[in-house]
Amino acid sequence: MKQLSQLLKSIDVVEIVGDINREISEIVSDSRIASKDMLFVAVRGVNVDGHQYIPQLLGKGLAAIVCEELPQSIDSNVTYIRVNNSAIALGKLASQWWDNPSQKLKLVGVTGTNGKTTTATLIYEMARFLGHKTGLLSTVCNYIDNEAVPATHTTPDPLSLNALLARMVDAGCEYAVMEVSSHAAHQHRIAGLRFVGGIFSNLTRDHLDYHKTVDAYLEAKKMFFDALPEDAFALTNIDDKVGEVMLQNTKATKKRYSLRSQADFMGRVIESRLDGTLMTFNSKEVEVLFTGRFNAYNLTAVYATSILLGWDSDDVLVAMSRLVPVAGRFQAFHSPKGYTAIVDYAHTPDAVVNVLNAIRDVIGNNGNIITVVGAGGNRDKGKRPIMAKEAAARSERVILTSDNPRDEEPADILHDMEAGLNDEGKAKTLSISDRREAIRTAASLAQKGDVILIAGKGHEDYQEIKGVKYHFDDREVVAEIFKLEQK
Repeated sequence: MKQLSQLLKSIDVVEIVGDINREISEIVSDSRIASKDMLFVAVRGVNVDGHQYIPQLLGKGLAAIVCEELPQSIDSNVTYIRVNNSAIALGKLASQWWDNPSQKLKLVGVTGTNGKTTTATLIYEMARFLGHKTGLLSTVCNYIDNEAVPATHTTPDPLSLNALLARMVDAGCEYAVMEVSSHAAHQHRIAGLRFVGGIFSNLTRDHLDYHKTVDAYLEAKKMFFDALPEDAFALTNIDDKVGEVMLQNTKATKKRYSLRSQADFMGRVIESRLDGTLMTFNSKEVEVLFTGRFNAYNLTAVYATSILLGWDSDDVLVAMSRLVPVAGRFQAFHSPKGYTAIVDYAHTPDAVVNVLNAIRDVIGNNGNIITVVGAGGNRDKGKRPIMAKEAAARSERVILTSDNPRDEEPADILHDMEAGLNDEGKAKTLSISDRREAIRTAASLAQKGDVILIAGKGHEDYQEIKGVKYHFDDREVVAEIFKLEQK
């Protein structure tokens, strides 16, 4: 239980109707679980406006309601707090409810279109390798030091987020690393959190079903940097065309990393293989277990962040050589027949290009690339033909297939992708909506020295079809195929 009057000190209040000297049992933003002595925060969501449920809550014994508009009918037993933005208020109230856990941790946020999960996870692994108890909030899985907590969103809602951070504090964690999605920034899910640093990886086309324009998508990412405090660091990839834009209005200390230019932190690729890369970080040579320029960027960001957090540079370099790829991110499997299958989460045109370029850089003309790729349903349709076009331009064979069709018909998604192919692209492309069959077909086409890229789902172990999630894991399908090849 907490005093309402104390909780309200954390937010900007426009108007109060009722008594603030009362006990609150819990804060909720879901009207379905709101009940006696709780504080309900009415948030205007993308599909649902919490304000419309306020009349239904009368008689449930609520202690208080935070809202942007007071209801027409006022319950004298409920205290109403009017604010300008309920989403921001929810974030700050959630932080206050859990005793501001982000202020008791050194919290680092990672944003950008591609590379968030890998960068965040590797910083977490680096911290633990160096002996620091650390938490992780990521797309793949959340961790409270070494305790795994399943992830449902890239960035959880403010109440779940602060509850996880509080558990990290209770577990003795000194650091926490989290992915900050554009949705989370735009919806103020990170309001009330204190970051010691922010990292920007890159910006390419994604989530335009939500943001509508690239400029709006950019501004959502930039909101995170604009809010960083003066004593934090803002680390950006200056090789990205909007890298400097992220730093324009931040009060944080500005730092830059690059693979091409002079910067505070410079990574350079010396030699690449499918199972690793020889790199330098600020002229110091290290062999890493990662492949591709996109991973070289991720690793340079990890190195830079480690130094900015004050960790010993020699210890950091040793750890860099021992870090391993994140599940479903350029995860390589070697076939008994002599070809390689790579499972990767690449689900944007730029990510597909990056992975295919990485493969070509290693194998040159000594093998064919067979790409299995799809696009998610109920998402940005504009990227579908681009993904097919980019895959065809960089592969000897392409198999278009289902990703998570969700509520759409797989055939319609494939048709959208096929629209991006010219005659040459069409000649090398098959469309097989059954993803398992698509992967099997790719394997049957592969010869010794070839590489199959299975793109789009990475770590995911399900396919979402018509509102139902069915178990499906690209990595398991590959293992099944290899087992049959051994017979």
